[in-house]
Amino acid sequence: MSGIEVSLYNRLGDFLLDVAFEAPASGVTALFGRSGSGKASVLRAVAGLVRARQGVVKVNGECWQDGRHFVPAHRRALGYVFQEASLFTHLSVRGNLLYGWRRVPAEQRRVKFDDVVELLGIGPLLQRPTASLSGGERQRVAIGRALLASPRLLLMDEPLSALDHTARQSILPYLENLHNELAIPSLYVSHDPDEVAHLADHMVL
Repeated sequence: MSGIEVSLYNRLGDFLLDVAFEAPASGVTALFGRSGSGKASVLRAVAGLVRARQGVVKVNGECWQDGRHFVPAHRRALGYVFQEASLFTHLSVRGNLLYGWRRVPAEQRRVKFDDVVELLGIGPLLQRPTASLSGGERQRVAIGRALLASPRLLLMDEPLSALDHTARQSILPYLENLHNELAIPSLYVSHDPDEVAHLADHMVL
């Protein structure tokens, strides 16, 4: 069965996460709400970084978690883009991109290196050290690295929140291009209504 199924119940200190939703296996589904409402907690549980006390996570019929079964994060076919681009400083832009790509067996690669470079407009950056990149450039490289892991699901945790207004506006067209060109479903966390209006096909409020 295609689609994304998420049902999570977990207590985190004084916060109770209790959420259930289904999303299609295409396009961008935004998790939208105020700060502290649990959006990032949902993403971390879907990624397997946190094991919810009770939960079901299924992606296109593949069970990542239910009452009897839990797939650890490193075995889930997903890409994760954080608020701050966590790039390897000892590698060039090309090295960062190839890191994700090389970890996928050749027969399982569904995303081409050159396609990602073109879609994100990062060709001129390939030989540069990551320390020389602007915030928007770093985030585009981080998105590219996640995509080159050929994920079945892309998780994006407020990827533009650390950028200033100009950088945000410059990167939105690249995100829209990804949405239009690559058939990879995304869960996109945001509390910015403009981002959601630009990018989302579906919304979990």
